Amino acid sequence: MLAVLGITLPIFAAVALGYLCVRFGLFKPADMRLFGSFVLHIALPALLFLSVATRDAREVFNLTYMAVFAAGALATIAVSFTLLTALKTSPSRRAVAIMGTSCPNSGFVGYPLMLLAFPDLAGQILALNMLVENFVIIPVCLVLFELAKPQQGANITRLIGQILLGVLRRPMVIALVLGLVVSLLKLPLPAPLTQTAGLFAASASALALFTIGGALVGLPVKGHRALAGLTAAGKLVLHPAMVALALVAAVALGLPPLSSALATALVLSAAIPMFSIYALFAAELGHEGMASLAQVLATAASFLTLSGLMLWLL
Repeated sequence: MLAVLGITLPIFAAVALGYLCVRFGLFKPADMRLFGSFVLHIALPALLFLSVATRDAREVFNLTYMAVFAAGALATIAVSFTLLTALKTSPSRRAVAIMGTSCPNSGFVGYPLMLLAFPDLAGQILALNMLVENFVIIPVCLVLFELAKPQQGANITRLIGQILLGVLRRPMVIALVLGLVVSLLKLPLPAPLTQTAGLFAASASALALFTIGGALVGLPVKGHRALAGLTAAGKLVLHPAMVALALVAAVALGLPPLSSALATALVLSAAIPMFSIYALFAAELGHEGMASLAQVLATAASFLTLSGLMLWLL
């Protein structure tokens, strides 16, 4: 138990510190947007580039890990869609809730967690998660977003193309692609480049957690409380359960086995709260209040759910 708390307590202490610093005026809510932008556009891309460029490409493209992570997320989306449809949830609220149940915060929460639990694998895990999230999970959710909007002769093929083009423009995806090129071509990296990238990468973990906490201050948490609670439960319980089932199915189908550390990291990656810009996406459909409330609930409850899951798995 103490070993588990030694991993989860520092993470949530950093989140709490960010919250308190903003709550009592040491920083402003607008500062958190600047910090978050730095992490998203500089620190995490530097980290991803180093993690991928300094590894064999076969480690980055661990097909079993990626297949299980993708299958678990798609199963979560399918189950959420079926349940919310049965509950007669409107298409727009359904789309927002589905994104909340299936899009983890691998960069801001997942990486710091893996850095403490599996320090030698944290970069690899982040790269694998980001590949699946950016090329599978988020695009599928964005298609649901677009389909929930009033359609005026929209072309689904063009829509998907626009979403994928938007994905390719993300700094973290660009860093992943550049890292893959370096890895595949086995290009040597100059020491000044790796040291500079490492300098920025080292800031990602603490600043990301601090930003998560600070960003919780002042969120518009008025919304559909039942749906927000259901979304938070889906993220913290349904998603890791679906990934665990997908992992069992992968073993039964004879896919190359994962190490115990990677298998554990896979389930834990699905059990973290939804990504930090969730409410921004939800604002497109006018449901940022519900999304913010779900994010607050999931972030608070994840201390208990993650600690319990880690106590069971580690």
